[in-house]
Amino acid sequence: MDGEQGLYNIDELADLGGVSRRTVRYYVQLGLLPAPLGVGRGRHYGRPHLDRLLEVKAWQETGLSLDEIRARNRAPAGGGRVAPRPSQPLPRTTWRRLTLAPGVELHVAQDIRLPAPGRLEELAEWCRANFTGDGFETGRPNTKGEG
Repeated sequence: MDGEQGLYNIDELADLGGVSRRTVRYYVQLGLLPAPLGVGRGRHYGRPHLDRLLEVKAWQETGLSLDEIRARNRAPAGGGRVAPRPSQPLPRTTWRRLTLAPGVELHVAQDIRLPAPGRLEELAEWCRANFTGDGFETGRPNTKGEG
């Protein structure tokens, strides 16, 4: 990346936007992102490309389809008003997902330290013992033997 000018290659833009290179190309094809600057191996993207990519992602996170996003951002004939942009992008966090037993998962934020593997195995064993049988099939944990 050229830090002074804010220029990104497709890999850098995709990483910063949290999408794949294929998604970047698809968004350009759909007209959701402007075409890259330059030609051939010299193609690059600028800060406006990144801002637009993040904007499209924010609209998707509100539940809009790509067609709806494209329609909202296409200026209507006759100089009509363009739909407002989302006020703030939704916060993003990274989570780890651990499968403790069939149908039982533990989600842990990336910034939380996991306990030792032995302790996780103890938790998994407890889950396998308590989230099985008749009660689990109805969506409730097995509480037999608890007082």
